[in-house]
Amino acid sequence: MEIRALVQTDDRTSFRSGDESLDRFFLRYAGQNQFRHHLGVTYVAVDSGRVLGFATVAPRHVEIEDLPERERTKLPRYPVPVLGLARLAVDESARGLGVGAQLVRFVLLLALDMAGRVGCAGVVVDAKPGAVEFYARYGFTPIDVIEGASDARPKPLPMWLPIGAVQRAGGRAR
Repeated sequence: MEIRALVQTDDRTSFRSGDESLDRFFLRYAGQNQFRHHLGVTYVAVDSGRVLGFATVAPRHVEIEDLPERERTKLPRYPVPVLGLARLAVDESARGLGVGAQLVRFVLLLALDMAGRVGCAGVVVDAKPGAVEFYARYGFTPIDVIEGASDARPKPLPMWLPIGAVQRAGGRAR
């Protein structure tokens, strides 16, 4: 299996994660956001030409007041740059194979690279209620960002992993 950036010729039509909104995003908007609007990049886990999972990332910032108190003392008093893990999904046929863990590890390595090239204080993910435990296993902790709430879908729980924790782990997922 390899993880690489989405290319326009990747077949996204047969991907089924079991989450309709993630599947719709991947099929209809991932390419558009990446190739036309340059809003983020979707990385795919591919085996024998078949997409097993994807992770979409984009740069963002976090207000210092939104971070856990112990992190606030280490950072300046203004918004800090972070890598946003916007979406992550694994095809139902690949569940239990560690694809999600490998995608998280890949994103953490991207954050380390971003920290060295342009600055990155950590990684933020808007975890869906069913994924909070998954991200907590990698050291992500909840933060109190108010953005992203909608009556049409469950409110995501923003979670944070400081770049120092990524560096100490050498980019390895726990």
